[in-house]
Amino acid sequence: MKSIGIGLIGSGYMGKRHTVAMQSVGAVFNTPLRPVCEMLCTTTEAGAKQKAQALGFRRSTSDWRVLVADPKVAAIVIASPQETHREIALAAFALGKPVLCEKPLGASLQDAEEMVKQAQLTQSVNMVGFNYIRTPATQFAKKLISEGAIGDITYMRAEHTEDFFLDPSAISSWRARGRANGTMGDLAPHMVNAALFLLGPISELSAQIDHVHQRRLEQSRVSTDDQQVPINDDQGQFLCKFANGASGHLHFSRVATGRKMGFAYEVTGTKGALRFDQEDQNALWLYQTQAANSSAGTQGFRKILTNEWHPDYAMFCEGPGHGTGYQDQLIIEARDFLQAIETGATKWPTFKDALQVSKIIDAAWRSHETRQWVEIA
Repeated sequence: MKSIGIGLIGSGYMGKRHTVAMQSVGAVFNTPLRPVCEMLCTTTEAGAKQKAQALGFRRSTSDWRVLVADPKVAAIVIASPQETHREIALAAFALGKPVLCEKPLGASLQDAEEMVKQAQLTQSVNMVGFNYIRTPATQFAKKLISEGAIGDITYMRAEHTEDFFLDPSAISSWRARGRANGTMGDLAPHMVNAALFLLGPISELSAQIDHVHQRRLEQSRVSTDDQQVPINDDQGQFLCKFANGASGHLHFSRVATGRKMGFAYEVTGTKGALRFDQEDQNALWLYQTQAANSSAGTQGFRKILTNEWHPDYAMFCEGPGHGTGYQDQLIIEARDFLQAIETGATKWPTFKDALQVSKIIDAAWRSHETRQWVEIA
């Protein structure tokens, strides 16, 4: 076994999950590379020091440039806001350091294109944190589709819906400002990536994007006065055509009443169908016409509980139905990143894969603004 120093930029929601993943991955998967939490970066020196002590990092800094350049930091995890991704990744690539970047790849399509260009020029290991496609159930769904278990795919209906921004009077946050932080920049990339993972390229789309709450109350940090500020998009949807001929409808919302982790899809084929919902992430629903026709009176979807026969499940638990959780997705992701570093080869989803997601989100905005179907390059 060999240790590798990890530098993490960002200690918020995802930063903590990446930390736990790096601290756990060696024990779960017995990886030849064993991560060492070497340095943490947040916006202030005091805050960075406090977070480093809490999360178990050896050192801390408030300057990401110091972290990237440090000789003991051999790999970089970017878990800071989208607007920072491009500059950090380019600096890491210039030093030949592998990068695991949270989604979306950049704050714009231009950011994403430049990041992919530099990753390819420097031949640096790169990966993007689309964690939801790593559940054993979705990995198994991909296997079933690829093997033709439900025939030729004709349709996909999918959503990523939550309700964390449902209350228009709630104090706002950075999530309410800037196109990159709206629903199409925040939630949509996850499901777009899943659609590409399961069905392949999207060739064209027609989109509609909405502001449900036109103005949202934000409390100023420097004054007791309240001020009204414009917000970004609350929900969006698009019809699409896949390159394989299948049709699709994808919906995204942060104001979907009652939905907490509504990452869900249904894939229809000529010989069957699949259903999945992240709120019940340890179950996959399967319908096959052949089985239904041979069992009169018992037709309908059947529930498959994830178990040791499904990808990556057995490394966490051998018991069917005991299940994996959100944090386990990040541990599987950390395993993939370490394997990519060990072999010197990029591993799906790479920056190039994430660029295709950025192209689709950009096309959705263009479609919404022009009220036309848009082709995807």
